[in-house]
Amino acid sequence: MPPTSSWRPWRERRTSRSYPPHCAAWRCTTLFRRILLGGSAIPADRPANTVATYGMTESGAGVLYDGLALNGVGLMVGNDGAISLSGPSMLRCYRVRLDPKDAAGWYRTGDVGSVEPTTGRLTVAGRADDLIISGGENVWPDPVERLVAADPHVAEVAVIGRPDPEWGQRVTAVVVPVDVAEPPSLEALRELVKAELPAWCAPRALELATSLPRTALGKVRRRQL
Repeated sequence: MPPTSSWRPWRERRTSRSYPPHCAAWRCTTLFRRILLGGSAIPADRPANTVATYGMTESGAGVLYDGLALNGVGLMVGNDGAISLSGPSMLRCYRVRLDPKDAAGWYRTGDVGSVEPTTGRLTVAGRADDLIISGGENVWPDPVERLVAADPHVAEVAVIGRPDPEWGQRVTAVVVPVDVAEPPSLEALRELVKAELPAWCAPRALELATSLPRTALGKVRRRQL
């Protein structure tokens, strides 16, 4: 909390208020100078006054803003795309006294990404264990999910890999339909994906569900599907 002397102007600037999703103010982004986004996939059509943050519990909060590390934060991407972070905000250890950092103070996040050479901005592809390898090709769920979600018959979607004797893993779309009586067709979803991504990214199977298991932050629990 800011010092008492700056509390009133800080509140009047509305830089840190929290509104429930059903509140009209939540949907009116012009009420705020900046809105920090995090905890889930960032929408591509986000308003201009939003900042995409990257971080986790172990980093204390978001430590990269719009792909750039904050002052004092170290960012390293290995040859395999593994993202590691360091800095003064990183945890010392877990409650069981286990320190997950290496001897040099780097914390391996479990995410995979890349850094744009000219800007130095980080792009996160996804969790390393979310990657689907089908027929020797890498398929990240997030871009496939964004395309499948554009189908008007789809309320929610999660893309996962199912074991397949021929392809190794089968790209599978688990969909909560808007109307159970009129679910989307697999072919329609495949065409949506193939219009923008390589054909191997298109789902080879469609599974219907009544809901998707999620964390308290709204992330899909893929392992429970």
